Amino acid sequence: MRLVVDLNRCQGYAQCAFLAPDVFAMHGEESLLYDPQAEEARRAEVAQAVAACPVQAILVEGLDGAAGTPVPDQEATGGR
Repeated sequence: MRLVVDLNRCQGYAQCAFLAPDVFAMHGEESLLYDPQAEEARRAEVAQAVAACPVQAILVEGLDGAAGTPVPDQEATGGR
């Protein structure tokens, strides 16, 4: 599963860090650190974190269900 967090959209509410601390962590009060290649064993925690993000800043490839949003394919978007 591949994660991308839109750090311009992220407001540092830290809901993801509370729900999936092995994947997301706050560095200081406003900076988010995350593992872009989260382990499959963390799928349920990541799904909860995605659903809890108040600004929908977390995008996930390989997460089934309404909570996961596919990450755009780099080739399909011209590398953007």
